[in-house]
Amino acid sequence: MSFTDLSNRVVHRNSDRSYTLPPVGGNPSTHRQGTSPGSFALPGRVGTPYTYSSPDTPGMPGVSNLTAMDFAWPEHDRQCKTQLQAARCGIITEEMKRVALREPHLTPEQIRAEVAAGRMIIPANKVHLQYRLDPMCIGRASTTKINANLGASPVSSSIEQEIEKLDWAIRWGADTAMDLSTGGDLNATRTAIIQHSTIPIGTVPIYSMIIGRNVEDLTYDIILKEIENQARQGVDYFTIHAGVLREHLPFVRNRLIGIVSRGGSLLAKWMLYHNRQNPMYEVFDEICDIMREYDVCFSLGDGLRPGGLADATDEAQLRELLTIAELTERAWEKGCQVMVEGPGHIPFDQIEFNMKLQRRLCHGAPFYVLGPLVTDMFPGYDHITSCIGATAAAYHGAAMLCYVTPKEHLGLPRKEDVKQGCVAYKIAAHA
Repeated sequence: MSFTDLSNRVVHRNSDRSYTLPPVGGNPSTHRQGTSPGSFALPGRVGTPYTYSSPDTPGMPGVSNLTAMDFAWPEHDRQCKTQLQAARCGIITEEMKRVALREPHLTPEQIRAEVAAGRMIIPANKVHLQYRLDPMCIGRASTTKINANLGASPVSSSIEQEIEKLDWAIRWGADTAMDLSTGGDLNATRTAIIQHSTIPIGTVPIYSMIIGRNVEDLTYDIILKEIENQARQGVDYFTIHAGVLREHLPFVRNRLIGIVSRGGSLLAKWMLYHNRQNPMYEVFDEICDIMREYDVCFSLGDGLRPGGLADATDEAQLRELLTIAELTERAWEKGCQVMVEGPGHIPFDQIEFNMKLQRRLCHGAPFYVLGPLVTDMFPGYDHITSCIGATAAAYHGAAMLCYVTPKEHLGLPRKEDVKQGCVAYKIAAHA
């Protein structure tokens, strides 16, 4: 599928709706205008049709003519259980007020308007709010955020060490953290991190689902029970790889590297073994129902993200993105908050297209990107090769940057690696 073919399909996708230019922010300046009008939103215009990210290069996908307000939840289900639902009802929550204090260029009403449109999320599980969570937001109208990945492995680390790494990441500027533990007592580690953390915590639930069993043994019931278990513990956002479909797998055969996402590869194995559709996709509505009860945000995972420049922006990646766009709309209809995960290895000259294609397809939902790394060389210096791409991604509209440490392709990150990753990405976000 070529860039032109996909862009034409995007235009056709929205052609039956009246065109209203949605507000899209950049990384706003607290002054009247940023140093680069193309990259900064004007504070007085946030929440209006006049804010923007970077200037569109000719041929780039334009903004979508839809927002989350076009995917309102059914009349029979009008309950304000989530920040998105409250915002749609015109309610300014306590969390929105706190976010406005932390984003001084935005008013509480502007925060509410951005959340209602689906362009901003406030990852704040109702359970985590009972502990130490300080609400924050992720969206293009706010300052660019960074995420730090943590987690115990079967051969390394302990709960105490993970808490220490969390505190270290927060000290060096992490706005959110993901617990990607694959070893030890996962429930105890997760609970300790959530109860200790002042920043939102995300997880990839499938990592816990396969502890003690083969991925082929996963059932719908196991999936839903683990998601509810983690929601009840207080996780603020879940990476759900529901966009990897059975019909996408043939396109992976042409890749140089294949599937590098752990969640994506696990679900691909399940689909090939059972000759059935992705179970996360099949029970997506049920997952939405659970997440809505606790106000857990979706981080729609890119299970077919490229693992090298040779596979960047290929058929598999783009087809998955189309499915993620569909899932974004379905989650909004259920009243759930959504952000979308983006690719990891992208040539510098393809970053703008990737950022703006997601903006178009997913109607401005916040984009959360890993890097991207702009070269496959220099292992051990991935925090540098990736923060180059991260700076460009943020300039073109990415709302949150997932840090990459020097140990990305070499081993498990230690405290110093966490520091190096946070510092590099804080610089990228600030730029």
